Amino acid sequence: MNFKKLLVAVDASENSTRAVAYVGEMLGNTPGFHVTLLYVERFPERDTFPDEDSWRAACQKEEKTVRDFLEDSRRQLVNSGIAPEHVAVEYASASSLGSRRSEGYSVARHVLQFHQEGGFGTVVVGRRGVSKAEEFLFGSVTTKIVHSAKDCSIWVVQ
Repeated sequence: MNFKKLLVAVDASENSTRAVAYVGEMLGNTPGFHVTLLYVERFPERDTFPDEDSWRAACQKEEKTVRDFLEDSRRQLVNSGIAPEHVAVEYASASSLGSRRSEGYSVARHVLQFHQEGGFGTVVVGRRGVSKAEEFLFGSVTTKIVHSAKDCSIWVVQ
């Protein structure tokens, strides 16, 4: 694992924005670091939409929001002093997850798999701040990453 190779898992939330800003502050103008911003696509629940067209429109809107967030985050890291060629963006769509999607849909699992396959030595995540009850009932991507990651450092930004 290369500890100068960072994977920043984002979801276009305020906490992700803080995580990106933190990485920029910590690494800006320090040579040798490579940062990859990763978003793992999550579809909205179909049951909350009246029809397929409404659901598809919501998915497209969400994808645009996330892609804009990723580009803004990339720009922020470059502006903080990280070389443009050392900042990558990965949008893991359902189709790019391929057969891994059939293992059960877990954002944390996909982040950790991406970490292992890419040889990242550091994983950075924002903490959403859910209550213990919510975490117990619904899980937490950050908690799952912290408890399951191996052979890397984890930065949790709140």
